[in-house]
Amino acid sequence: MGFEYVVKDQGAPYFVTFTVHQWVDVFTRKIYSDLLIESIDYCQQHKGLKVYAWVIMSNHCHFILQAADENLSDVIRDFKKFTSKKIFKAIKDNPKESRKAWLLRALSYKEKIWFWKEGYHGEEIVNSDFFESKLNYIHMNPVKAGIVEKEEDYLLSSAGCYSGLRSSCIPIADYA
Repeated sequence: MGFEYVVKDQGAPYFVTFTVHQWVDVFTRKIYSDLLIESIDYCQQHKGLKVYAWVIMSNHCHFILQAADENLSDVIRDFKKFTSKKIFKAIKDNPKESRKAWLLRALSYKEKIWFWKEGYHGEEIVNSDFFESKLNYIHMNPVKAGIVEKEEDYLLSSAGCYSGLRSSCIPIADYA
């Protein structure tokens, strides 16, 4: 993780990116994205995590996050560690996973799970203009990838909530 991406203010909101090791397309299966969403929900309920925006793509996800207890690095570390194990186990135990052997090889190294790439490219949200810029970046990700024409049509995103089309499956905090 480069110096410019170190979380300096543990209580500030940050734009973060979590990338699956080797850019493996794991979140093409609902079962795995559901586990990621459940883990975020747990962090919201039990660790004081605030989520302002999010998108889950096939091999990475973006969030604007803030930790109520000013421990963002700890929450992210725990989240990544837990989801690595949980999703890897779900792949291993999934009898319908046609890519199982390949995924297990791609997401491990020397018999250890290597699900997420190191770091999370955290950028502090310093003002409302920067927040809007990152919010648009997050919501336009599926459009730029050619998955949907309108950002609010992508289900694994907070864009539908922001547009008033539907509620978000990850509760969204109000950005002040």
